[in-house]
Amino acid sequence: MKKPKLLVTASTFPRWNGDTEPRFVLDLCMHLADYFDVTVLVPAAPGAKEKETLNGKVKVIRYHYFPIHRWETLCYPGAVIPRIREKKIRALLLPFLLVSFTFHLGFMLPGYDIVHAHWLLPQGVIQSFFHKPYIVTGHGADVTSFNKGIIRKLKIRCLKRAGYVTAVSGHLKKKMQELVPQIQPKVISMGVHTRQFGDRFRVPDYFGQRNRKVVLYVGRLAEKKGVSYLLEAMKQVNAMLVIVGDGPMRKKLKKQASEIKNSVRFLGTKTHRELKTIYASADLLVCPSVTAKDGDQEGLPLVLMEAMASGLPVVASDSGGIAQMIKHEVNGLLCQEKDVIQLADNMNRILEDIKFSEQLRENAKKTVLVYDYDKIGEQYARILELLLHDRKSLLKNARGREK
Repeated sequence: MKKPKLLVTASTFPRWNGDTEPRFVLDLCMHLADYFDVTVLVPAAPGAKEKETLNGKVKVIRYHYFPIHRWETLCYPGAVIPRIREKKIRALLLPFLLVSFTFHLGFMLPGYDIVHAHWLLPQGVIQSFFHKPYIVTGHGADVTSFNKGIIRKLKIRCLKRAGYVTAVSGHLKKKMQELVPQIQPKVISMGVHTRQFGDRFRVPDYFGQRNRKVVLYVGRLAEKKGVSYLLEAMKQVNAMLVIVGDGPMRKKLKKQASEIKNSVRFLGTKTHRELKTIYASADLLVCPSVTAKDGDQEGLPLVLMEAMASGLPVVASDSGGIAQMIKHEVNGLLCQEKDVIQLADNMNRILEDIKFSEQLRENAKKTVLVYDYDKIGEQYARILELLLHDRKSLLKNARGREK
């Protein structure tokens, strides 16, 4: 039986095998390929192939958006908004990106049955100007930031015209309903391949820590991640801090880290395969997120899922959608945003109380099973199939009226 054709649009996607860019859109597409003929449309990047098929399942088309291809640096590494914040001149590339995406989308749409747009901006908004059924998924800053003026109106249009709306956390669902009260977004997070993580990947003394405990942070070095508060809290914690990731605040954070007596290691970005060992070889993951000045907040960080699947206890801020997954003193510890003392106390409690730490580990492993991609992929497939069925019913009724 011929599969329906699904077009997935996104602005964050692996550029090549072993890339350090987030791969959650690809992972979801791999599961959706069991139900649909999947093609992904994403921005081009220097060194990336214009067309390829990944794992024999997912076709990828990377569209160029600037005549000088080596200057196509708006989307990678990281994401569009942080890239512009890092270098303001990159904002000049944004109109080119929007025009090119609109052109390629319009050219491709007639060949597809349905669309899954990841992020309201720009994918969801631009999709709303085409007559093709789509679902749109909100991931974080695309929902919580830029909610004024014309952009707010465009977001409202996007949400109203979508066949289905999904959000990766309950917090983002509420933010969407503040824009359009009558919609009922379905909360479905991105997921994790739980079987790909675990204690079996642990390597003793992997960080050269010897007998010291290791506190781990994985993520972008950006304002909403709150790493500066973690560094301040480490002054009260006797452990090594390992920071994995990169971003616009790297230099500032390294300078702050130089003032801390405890060892702090910046490892830069790491591949998905390397992260398995990094998670398993640490003693604690910290996610110290905060609300950024522009209102940007966390959706539901995938690093939490990966750490929990690795059997790593977690300390996190009660920020954005984090509390949807972390239940205080059950599968992790929560603290208020920017509360350095509480953050340090929570880290020390886990590092010093072995029995409590083991309890958190076991509960975390059970919690994360709900977010396995086998379950997440099926939920998205059902929504897409429902929308496709609704479209076919509408077409059938329209043809009946014509007769």
